Amino acid sequence: MSATARETAERWLAAEPDDDMREELAALLAGPDEDLEARFTGRLQFGTAGLRAAVGAGPQRMNRLVVQQAAAGLVDYLLVHAPHAAERGVIIGYDARRKSDAFALDTARVCAARGVKAMLFDRVVPTPVLAWNITEAGAAAGVMVTASHNPPEDNGYKVYLDTGSQIVPPADALISSHIDAIDPCSVALAPADDPLIQRLGRDHIERYLAFVPTVRLCPEVAGVPVAYTAMHGVGGATLLEAFDVAGLPVPAVVPEQQEPDGRFPTVHFPNPEEPGAMDLLMARAAASGALLALANDPDADRLGAAIPTPEGGWRRLGGDEIGWLMADHILRHTSGDDRLVVTTLVSSSLLGRMAAARGVTCRETFTGFKWIGHTVLEHPDERFVFGYEQALGYLVAGQPLDKDGITAAVLMAEVAAVAAEEGVTLQDRLDAIAAEFGRHVMAELSVRMPPADGAAAVARMRAEPPTSVGGRAVTGVEWFEEAGLLRLRLGDDVRLQVRPSGTEPKVKLYAEGIGEDPAPLLAALAALLI
Repeated sequence: MSATARETAERWLAAEPDDDMREELAALLAGPDEDLEARFTGRLQFGTAGLRAAVGAGPQRMNRLVVQQAAAGLVDYLLVHAPHAAERGVIIGYDARRKSDAFALDTARVCAARGVKAMLFDRVVPTPVLAWNITEAGAAAGVMVTASHNPPEDNGYKVYLDTGSQIVPPADALISSHIDAIDPCSVALAPADDPLIQRLGRDHIERYLAFVPTVRLCPEVAGVPVAYTAMHGVGGATLLEAFDVAGLPVPAVVPEQQEPDGRFPTVHFPNPEEPGAMDLLMARAAASGALLALANDPDADRLGAAIPTPEGGWRRLGGDEIGWLMADHILRHTSGDDRLVVTTLVSSSLLGRMAAARGVTCRETFTGFKWIGHTVLEHPDERFVFGYEQALGYLVAGQPLDKDGITAAVLMAEVAAVAAEEGVTLQDRLDAIAAEFGRHVMAELSVRMPPADGAAAVARMRAEPPTSVGGRAVTGVEWFEEAGLLRLRLGDDVRLQVRPSGTEPKVKLYAEGIGEDPAPLLAALAALLI
């Protein structure tokens, strides 16, 4: 092992403020050289999703020194690129995961030490509440300490600029370059009671709640029974209040999952997309006589849903199905040829067909919800009414320009209520959409491989695209450079897509078939990739 890595580790041990991290560092210094080298080679990279990793010691994990370095780099970026950044300040929120409160306070102390106002929530808040308040406060940026739906051992650091939208290039690279210039072992911290640190309380949550009813399009329609889970996250209390102020019945909650708990004791992978994650919710829905089951992820920016089946059971809706139901509702209850809807490359093409049939502009953008917000900003002459991505991200209002699982839940409850008033079920709604536009069938698949290998595999397929997949001729090939995504068309009714994941060691494959299940073709494409 190089002397540099050991010397760096010893410097970190001397600077580390937390006893548990000091113990971990001491064990690393006493353990195998390979473990220490791996932990102290390079640093956790700051990208368009900010930072996200397991909580642990060293520059490749989430800890207070890493957060202090990131906060200092962000503030230095703002002082150069954001007008009046010191006076406008940074608004900071946090969830209930391990060390989230400490990471948030350290961010505020770094801001104050650099002469920048910090507005720190005095309690855990959902991500949408933080994002919504950025523009309301006129802040230069926002920081949310959360790992969203990642496993319990993780934490993260999400950055928004003054638009209330997550950062996109080149801001991420510029912030990262400022972080590179910071020594994580010597970041200046102001006292916790510094006058530049302002505590935000209940009133900023109430401002968000006062906005919530505006997302309803049919407020005169009474609600229907709904079941809900917060999945041990921080959205539970706010969602119940949101339903109340929006004039909807209080949902029947999953009591075991309603209160914030960063250990996530009843669900190891707290993501509504994961098989089994919504089992307690569907049981609660069945027992309570609900017509709709809704789930937030732990920071409440995503929304999962399940509906009753004709056979008497429950089924989890795919992210696109939720998007279709919301789009159908919004397009039927709004008007004007200036309307704009936005979706992503890997989401269903059905939104575009629905929009075209109603004279509405639909724009397709890169994977990641940040690009939906960016697209809205790029077209100020168009009136945004809806945006979604298939990974359970939905935006049903113009603020914040990020996914919001709480206002989406309110609108989804209204969708169910309007359907019930008209004497149909949500499955009936989906069937009617399919009858009008064709039955769109979605499939996804992941192939685990190291990031470099995944990127190389996609590059090889791009250089020499297959002429057929599963015995079907490839009739069109498209490459989306900024997304790193390859799209193959198999006639008019099948679309296959492949891209390396930006955050996980896997290649992701997506398929859409109209009137047929594309899953076998997706498996055939995966075999060609490998």
